[in-house]
Amino acid sequence: MKVLNYGSLNYDYVYSVHHIVAPGETITSSSMQMFCGGKGLNQSVALARAGAAVFHAGMVGSDGGALIEACENNGVNTQYIRKVAQRSGNAIIQVSGKGQNSIVLFAGANRQNTKEFVDETLSAMNAGDVILLQNEINLVDYIIERAYEKKLYIVLNPSPFDEAIKQCDLTRVSLFLLNEVEGLQITGCEEPQEILTTMHKRYPNATIVLTLGRNGVLCLHENAIYRHGIYDVPVVDTTAAGDTFTGYFVSQLLQKRPMDEVLRIASVASSIAVSRKGAVASIPNMQEVLSANLLLKE
Repeated sequence: MKVLNYGSLNYDYVYSVHHIVAPGETITSSSMQMFCGGKGLNQSVALARAGAAVFHAGMVGSDGGALIEACENNGVNTQYIRKVAQRSGNAIIQVSGKGQNSIVLFAGANRQNTKEFVDETLSAMNAGDVILLQNEINLVDYIIERAYEKKLYIVLNPSPFDEAIKQCDLTRVSLFLLNEVEGLQITGCEEPQEILTTMHKRYPNATIVLTLGRNGVLCLHENAIYRHGIYDVPVVDTTAAGDTFTGYFVSQLLQKRPMDEVLRIASVASSIAVSRKGAVASIPNMQEVLSANLLLKE
């Protein structure tokens, strides 16, 4: 079984600030660091560090050598990454003293995918293989349709949510990984249980994973509901926490672990990432996750 992550690759410019800047306000950052990131790259690294054999597909610019190296150095297969004339994607990330973040994206090369390249990439996939998608690239609707035709197991993290997601046939999706904001945007519901119920009514054959920040995670899988809390760790930087959870969740699900164990491992991995700076740099490996001695918050 192959795991193909068709997603973004970005340079993250991370500014440490006292608080997230308000409209019209100018503030000075205490530091600036550059990391390799993007939801796609982060999730590929998380998958690989969790033990999955993952291929990454996507676009970088002529400046994208470090992004490709970041994948290769973390055991991600890069044969489906192409270079284009457009500059690589990047993100301006503010991280406050409380560890919260605010992100502005420039898509760049990430939105230069063509239908021909999608077809070429998916031609190497077989029925039952897994494809993971986020919404920092273009042609997500086309990728979903072609993946469904090939009978792939389609995993969607609908972030960032915008009009492009509304153009997708979400009935094709096998597994949704979303947060409360995205849940509200898709369903119109605010209460977590209502989001889960509405998603299940619309997409009865899909597994629904709803992350709830400080309230942990809810999951509806094979008509059963599972819950898991968060662990007591210092919050340093939340940038890649959700991506870490996604990568670990998918990898452990593919290993056919019990759902309670899948949620536990993914939650531990995400908590470790929260306690570290950066995106890729914050993602733990499986040995760190298995040996972590963390306590659930009351």
